[in-house]
Amino acid sequence: MTTPEQSAERPLMEIRDLKVHYELRGSALARLVGGEGETVKAVDGVNVALRKGEVLGLVGESGSGKTTLGRALLGLVRPTSGHITYGDLDLARMPQRQLRSVRRRLQMVFQDPHAALNPSMDLATAIGHPLRIHKLVKSKAEARERVRETLERVGLTPADQFLDKLPAELSGGQKQRAVIARAIICGPELLVADEPISMLDMSVRAKILELMLELGRDLDLTYVYITHDLATAKFFCDRVAIMYLGRVVEIGPTEEIFADPKHPYTKALLRAVPDLDPERKVPRDLPRGEIPDAAAPPHGCSFHPRCPFAFEPCGWEARDLRAMFERRWIRLGEDALAREEPLVGELTEVDAHEEMVRVRAGGRAAELTALLEEARADEPDDPLWKGVERIESDGGAVVVRFRPGIDPGLLRVNAVDVACHLHDPNLSHDH
Repeated sequence: MTTPEQSAERPLMEIRDLKVHYELRGSALARLVGGEGETVKAVDGVNVALRKGEVLGLVGESGSGKTTLGRALLGLVRPTSGHITYGDLDLARMPQRQLRSVRRRLQMVFQDPHAALNPSMDLATAIGHPLRIHKLVKSKAEARERVRETLERVGLTPADQFLDKLPAELSGGQKQRAVIARAIICGPELLVADEPISMLDMSVRAKILELMLELGRDLDLTYVYITHDLATAKFFCDRVAIMYLGRVVEIGPTEEIFADPKHPYTKALLRAVPDLDPERKVPRDLPRGEIPDAAAPPHGCSFHPRCPFAFEPCGWEARDLRAMFERRWIRLGEDALAREEPLVGELTEVDAHEEMVRVRAGGRAAELTALLEEARADEPDDPLWKGVERIESDGGAVVVRFRPGIDPGLLRVNAVDVACHLHDPNLSHDH
C-alpha cells in the first residue's frame, strides 16, 4: 500500500492526454471516390499519474479501452498522440528499438496463462529467456539458478521439480505462477496485469492475488491491474480508474469509490457485483442498452444514452431520438410499430451526430409533430426530453432541435475525480 510520503513523490509514470486511435478502412467504393474509413477511439485522452508502489486498477466493460491503455504503457501499442513519461523518457515517442531496453523494467502478465507459455519450452528455458535477451546472465548455469530462485519466490516449490516441466504438465494456477515468474525475473518496476485471474479456477484466484501483493511488497513493484471485476479490484487495488469508451470517467481511492461512487456508470457497475447474501435485496437497475461503438461514440458525455440522470448539456443527438422510438415500439408492440414507423422511418437516414433532426414528412408533418408530443407525454421522464430544445414544423418537414452538448472533463469531488455534469456546480440540474 502507498504511504503519504510516497504520494508526494514524483510519479513513477505519468500519462498525459494519451490517445490510441485505429483507422478502419472504408469500403472499396468509398476509397475510390475519396471517402475515409471510420476511426476507433480505443483510448481517447487519458490523464493518469501512476505512483510508485501502488496498485492502480483499470476497470470497465469489454471495449472500454483498458487493455489498450495497459499495452500502450509498455510500448506494445503505439499511441496516436499524448505522452507517457517514465523517468526522463517519453515512451509514447520512443522508437521501438529503444523501447526494448526499457521493457526490462516494464513487464506484463497476460490474461491466458495457457497461451502465454510456449508449449515446447520447459520452464527453465521459458522463464530464463528474458535474462538472455537482456544479457543479464553469463552462462546457462547462472540462468538456471536465477530461474530456480524465482520459482521458489512464486511458490512453485520445490523448484527442482518444476525446472524441466513443460506447460502441459502444470495446472492453470501453476502456469500463471510461471508467467509471473517470467515477468519478475529481470527485476521490473512496473507490472501490467491484464485480467490475470479471469481464466483460473475460483479456488486459486485469491491465492494468485495474494502472491502478487506479496511480490509487490517484497520487490517494491507497482501494478496496473486490468479487470472487469470490481470485487477483485476492491481487494487488490489502492486506487481504481473506471473506464468507459476510451476515457477515465472516475478515478480515486478504492475505499472512496466503493463507499460513495460519483459517476452513474460506476454506480451501475457496483450494482452488478454479485451479493453473497441471498436475503439482501439490492436494486439491479443496470444501464439500458449496450456499450456504444467506439468508432462512433455518442456526442457530449459518451454515457448519456444509457444514463438515467442525463440532462440538458449531456449531448443529445439524432440517434437518441431513433433509440427512443425503438424503446417505445418494444413497449407498445407491433400495432404501434406499424402505425408510427412510416412517419418516422426517415430517421434512419439522418446523420447520427446531428444536433438538429429534420424529418421530411410531406403532408403528414402535423401527424409527426403530434406523435412526438404524444411520445413525450407517454414517457415524460425519459432523459431524452430534457435535451430537446423545441419541436417545430418547417414546410413539409418536422425539425427537432437539441440543446448543445458539452463533453465533460474530470472534476475533483472530495478525493475523487469524476467526468460527469451532475457534479459541475456551473451547470444547473435537478439531481
